[in-house]
Amino acid sequence: MLLVEYDGTNYAGFQRQHHQPTVQAALEQALRSVTGERLPISAAGRTDAGAHARGQVVSFVSGGTRKTSTFIKGLNHYLPPDIAVKSCRTVAADFDVRRGALSREYRYYISGGGTRPALGRHYAYHVPASLDVVAMDRAAAMLVGHRDFASFASSLARSNVRGTTRHLLRAGVRQHGEMVVLTLVGNAFLPHQVRNTAGALIRVGLGKVTAEQFCSIIEAKKPGLGGPMAPACGLFLERVNYPEGNTNENV
Repeated sequence: MLLVEYDGTNYAGFQRQHHQPTVQAALEQALRSVTGERLPISAAGRTDAGAHARGQVVSFVSGGTRKTSTFIKGLNHYLPPDIAVKSCRTVAADFDVRRGALSREYRYYISGGGTRPALGRHYAYHVPASLDVVAMDRAAAMLVGHRDFASFASSLARSNVRGTTRHLLRAGVRQHGEMVVLTLVGNAFLPHQVRNTAGALIRVGLGKVTAEQFCSIIEAKKPGLGGPMAPACGLFLERVNYPEGNTNENV
């Protein structure tokens, strides 16, 4: 079980794809270099092209008996600079990195200011206007609970998932200097749900959507109604939470 962070700017997402660089492909290639085995990996969540992770968790089954420290050093030697293994631990053979997760935490970063930044442009979405963070936070609170989030799933993405009901444990928007940060914690997320939610909340912050209208978007349960989808550059998978004994801190 590996705790991995990565800058997704140069990748076509986490999941392996033909003829395109992905985080999964880079990790599996590094594993093959370390072990001599072809080891498919499983991940707690899939991130979009251009999205990042500070707390991605992946797992694999190896026939070797190497120390966990060997995996950390070996993988980081073969991995490109924008992907790093932060820690490693051995888990039970029946451990399921995806289904075993209690919750996932995503953050979406929005930079303010009148001019676009040159530095950090790959790690936040620049909105050159003042945002009403209080209004955004109040709207975000409406998302908490066991709900049908169809309105925040892309129309195309919805056809690839079973059901659109998810349990959102926490949702909030805070100001940190010139950065506005949206935090969403839930048991699972629909494809593009966080980015569409960020897009809708930005409209609230700009005064283009009222709290009542935002509530109507939730209740409509109509795919594609939320948004517009915010760019992937501001999206981070911050952490994945497991039952006691399998938390990120102890990976």
